[in-house]
Amino acid sequence: MEILVVEDDLQIMEFLQQGLTAAGFAVDVATDGTSGLELAMRATYDAMILDIMLPGIDGLELLQRLRAAEVHTPVLILSAKRSVDDRVIGLRTGGDDYLTKPFAFAELLARIEGLIRRAGGTEEPVRLSVADLTLELLSRRVFRGEKEIKLQAREFAILEYFVRNQGHVVTRTQLLQHVWGYNFNPATNVVEVHVCKLREKIEIPGKPKLLDTVRGVGYILTEKADAKVFH
Repeated sequence: MEILVVEDDLQIMEFLQQGLTAAGFAVDVATDGTSGLELAMRATYDAMILDIMLPGIDGLELLQRLRAAEVHTPVLILSAKRSVDDRVIGLRTGGDDYLTKPFAFAELLARIEGLIRRAGGTEEPVRLSVADLTLELLSRRVFRGEKEIKLQAREFAILEYFVRNQGHVVTRTQLLQHVWGYNFNPATNVVEVHVCKLREKIEIPGKPKLLDTVRGVGYILTEKADAKVFH
């Protein structure tokens, strides 16, 4: 999942970038309206967080230009303007949701996830599973049978990507792009380190092994009728 943040307050921008990245999103940022518009027109994003008071062109003009160009990226307006009139103007200009500053990150994350679900035209599932492994997407909880498995945010993002692609090989490049949000660097072992920690948590003695390494390619998560028992 990729998100564009257009925000000129560097403290807020860095806070959003760190929080969204920790939640498993790939994040691009712009600190003025002109560069934000260029990014939004050039790339396809799952959602966009947009400040109104920006240098260059302001957020409302940016939004008008996007909608005139038939760019339908879901937009959460994040603004210090708190009046009802300001919210109405933002929504009528083309915003999909409006959140005022200061804000709780948990609420912002929930709103972004809701925008992304609705944009698909169908409701996103609230639960994903393979074999006896279950991911609760709203509470971000993971279970293997009845046993709850505690995962860090990045580990949850990796596992969610594996489960959504179950039965298919997932490459290191795909994990870097979708979980970390940067291009493949052959010198880094960050993928191997995180996958190793994840495997230690989800593979339970006496239960079928779910996650396999495909040498030289990547990983595959699958439910196999003849799965080997993990020891």
